Amino acid sequence: MTRKAVVLYSGGLDSTTCLAIARSEGFEPYALSFRYGQRHQVELARAIQNAPLVGAVEHRIVDLDLRTIGGSALTSDLEVPKDREADDSIPITYVPARNTVFLAVALGWAEVLGAFDIYIGVNAVDYSGYPDCRPEFLEAFERLANLATKAGVEGRGRFQIHAPLLQLTKGEIVRRAVALEVDLALTHSCYDPDSQGRACGRCDSCRLRLKGFAEAGIDDPVPYRSGQAG
Repeated sequence: MTRKAVVLYSGGLDSTTCLAIARSEGFEPYALSFRYGQRHQVELARAIQNAPLVGAVEHRIVDLDLRTIGGSALTSDLEVPKDREADDSIPITYVPARNTVFLAVALGWAEVLGAFDIYIGVNAVDYSGYPDCRPEFLEAFERLANLATKAGVEGRGRFQIHAPLLQLTKGEIVRRAVALEVDLALTHSCYDPDSQGRACGRCDSCRLRLKGFAEAGIDDPVPYRSGQAG
């Protein structure tokens, strides 16, 4: 019997690979995206295109305007940092409690679907230092999921948070995506694309993505602003 899984799906490289992995592991993936006031909404257009191609049984987009609280360059008019040198600080592109909120909604949908598996494409190796991408956070949320739901309390199943990319480098993620035949041209990673949806090539996310493709020895198929990539 095929099991259902809810997959948090932004339309980016990591979440698309995560969706493909869920399908390859025998789950029926239910993709969940958010229109949360992010400045890079082109990612949602990519998510809508890619979700059925990658194998999503259903794809839902939830409206949740995090611009009402702000606190991030992704949900306000703060400038997105460019050409930033990696350090131990948490960058201004961190969206307060975003993964906590997203996982909570995913948990609710999973309970409605009768699913006990939730996939999230977080990474603790090549990432921007976000606190909600760490294994400790995922372990804590999994405990919460089994304490705070009717299905968990009644013992109908045990919720599990899957993070298959957690310990992979970006290069390994790119190679995994290629092996799973993901159309990488339909993924989007840039925090600050232009009006045509072209990636800036200079924000943290672009730099990590380009690093991954370089490590994998593969050309990134998405368009970048002239002279900004590489």
